[in-house]
Amino acid sequence: MIPYDKRDGKIWYNNNLVDWQDAKLHVLSHGLHYASCVFEGLRVYDEEIFKLEEHTDRLFHSAKRMDIKIPYSKDEINSAIKKIVSSQNVKNGYVRPFVWRGSEMMAVSAQQTKIHVAIATWEWGTYFDSKLKLEGIKLNISKWRRPAPNTIPWDTKAAGLYMICTLSKHEAERQGYADSLMLDHDGNIAEATGANIFFKDKKGELHTPTPDCFLDGITRRTVIEIAKSKTIKVNERKISPEELSKFVGCFLTGTAAEVTPISKIAEHNYKVCDLILDLSSSYEKLVRKKKAA
Repeated sequence: MIPYDKRDGKIWYNNNLVDWQDAKLHVLSHGLHYASCVFEGLRVYDEEIFKLEEHTDRLFHSAKRMDIKIPYSKDEINSAIKKIVSSQNVKNGYVRPFVWRGSEMMAVSAQQTKIHVAIATWEWGTYFDSKLKLEGIKLNISKWRRPAPNTIPWDTKAAGLYMICTLSKHEAERQGYADSLMLDHDGNIAEATGANIFFKDKKGELHTPTPDCFLDGITRRTVIEIAKSKTIKVNERKISPEELSKFVGCFLTGTAAEVTPISKIAEHNYKVCDLILDLSSSYEKLVRKKKAA
């Protein structure tokens, strides 16, 4: 795989298209040292950007929560995303808009820093190996927990919130797992390192944790809508780890993960059942409307 700093093409950088390898920031940028950076992740399917407005809305929400004022309007960011996807000729890929504080000040206070915005995009396939997605991935349970909601801006895609996710995923991969299940500050089930989680019970109902200290994913909400359209009952509630043995099916949802079945969490095994495969198929049809038409 070509390292991301060695690729060719253009990146939208502060309202200009610059050469990919020239899109740089200073090593003393506040965003690098103090994690004053927010971002989004979008998918491109068959040349169409999925849920563009929803992702841009969340980018602005994250920025506001981090006391960052984006120097462009939502319409300008939407246009910029479309422009860079077209410029890079991305057919099926990923888009990463991000916003960070510059290098004018080097201290906790950063009120005089310039706000920078960049948008990169590239061709990208499945987040998890396609064979793993068919068979179901395996998760361990992380020792790290999602912090209490009064300790972090939990409803944002802010860079600093993902460090424990990186630590959790590294540990999982060292142990032979694909990802890690994270609990919340009270010890209830929260999410995976970069995706929301759903469980299926013996009655065919779905259960998913209430997103009160972690991100309420756009894909999560989309899959809930799909499930309800199929008259599948969705229970959003607190879920204890002790309940893991009672469920028969399990899957992740996320922009990167899409709908990914889970075959095992720690010692608990799950079936890649027809209901999960049907939800995955329905999601695939939704994001690829152009091809279906």
